[in-house]
Amino acid sequence: MEHVFPSREPKSRPTSRPTHECGICGIYGHEDAAKLTYFGLYALQHRGQESAGIVSGNGQNMYLHKDMGLVPEVFTEANLQRLTGHLAVGHVRYSTTGESSIINTQPFMVTHQGIPLAVAHNGNLVNSLDLRNHLEKKGSIFQTTMDSEVVIHLMARTMHMGLTKAIKESFACIRGAYSLLLMTPDTMIAVRDPNGFRPLCLGRLADGAYVVASETCALDLITAEYVRDIEPGEVVIINKDGLESIFPWSPRRKSYCIFEQVYFARPDSDIFGTNVYAVRKRMGEILAREAKIDADFVMPFPDSGNYAAIGYSQASGIPLEMGMIRNHYVGRTFIQPSQAMRDFSVRVKLNPVGSLLKGKRVIIVEDSIIRGTTGRSRVKALRDVGAKEIHMLVSCPPTRHACYYGIDFPTTTQLIASTKNLEEITEYLGLDSLTYLSLEGLVEATGLPKDNFCLACFDGNYPVAPDLSFTKDALGGCGCG
Repeated sequence: MEHVFPSREPKSRPTSRPTHECGICGIYGHEDAAKLTYFGLYALQHRGQESAGIVSGNGQNMYLHKDMGLVPEVFTEANLQRLTGHLAVGHVRYSTTGESSIINTQPFMVTHQGIPLAVAHNGNLVNSLDLRNHLEKKGSIFQTTMDSEVVIHLMARTMHMGLTKAIKESFACIRGAYSLLLMTPDTMIAVRDPNGFRPLCLGRLADGAYVVASETCALDLITAEYVRDIEPGEVVIINKDGLESIFPWSPRRKSYCIFEQVYFARPDSDIFGTNVYAVRKRMGEILAREAKIDADFVMPFPDSGNYAAIGYSQASGIPLEMGMIRNHYVGRTFIQPSQAMRDFSVRVKLNPVGSLLKGKRVIIVEDSIIRGTTGRSRVKALRDVGAKEIHMLVSCPPTRHACYYGIDFPTTTQLIASTKNLEEITEYLGLDSLTYLSLEGLVEATGLPKDNFCLACFDGNYPVAPDLSFTKDALGGCGCG
């Protein structure tokens, strides 16, 4: 069932781009599990740049290291060597719920009745506040502001039932998006929500060790063979007895996040059964069918628009040029420029090629427009070097609605397409014309049925509505009561 749910929006940050959520990677059955997990996280760095962490286990004990920063900043050879054991779970984070601080880094680990338990979560629970209030009334003491900690408390309350039963009972309480890894000293468990919002895949190394990761690009880096996707509503338990797959809950409508294909996933990954590079290229090809513009060349704002721009150029016959050059060595700087250096944050990353752009009619291909502030500055930079006409094509429909499932969009009132019509957005950005890819065209590019996707950020139809209130009946008889 779909729900139109315009209020009680998730928190947002002052960003003009949609922000990546999180990435997870786990290894079972390898003596260098932690190091392999490190490389898996390295491949998934695009999914979260605030913090990173790895927990390892040797059958009896678990060891944890995590901190704020990028993967190579958080881990050294020395602290990886201390993460001993044959299984490990790792996480890179961008906070969509909970503050950005060391206490909210993942994996999150606790010890309950002498048994360590850790969780690494990608997604967003839509009833976490209600569950948290209920658990606190029952005596639970929370250490963080993350929705992921709710999972640990629910599991702790049901572990006496046995691991499989605890998973079934605990997750029966939870609603929302979750692709996550749970870990004990001798077991790794992968869980994907019944709607399948976020991607999760299973791989295997040549020596038989298992790998679970958010995207297949993590498997590629450690030369693991892709086996299959973890299915929506599936629980995969991996231990000394091998791999067990169970489906504890009744099936629901698939709700794959289509923004993974538009923006989040790496183009060399295969997610939801399709290759991201190919899908983005098809978006550009369909844009060429929907928007016929006479121009001197097509250009992307790198790197997000690259692949749709290739598709548009090849389908339209208009040459592709790189009219903006990206500085690939931009890190996080703590030295602020002077006020005289206007638009520094834009120009430090991308700089126009003036001699190429002067006097030219240009088509820009972008993957999305969120607030519009960054796009406006970039268009102005093209005008300043003498571009004659500037037309923009966007490889997705207008983003008008907030996300509750793990993407840090601004609130609806801050989304430019929710407050301005097409003509007003065109004027605000300083464009000669603006065309968005149709919703039908976007779905066509994926090659999958429309009913497989969550399209809520475009059409406002939420597959799982956040709770406005909490009653005991909402627990559905699960073991957290």
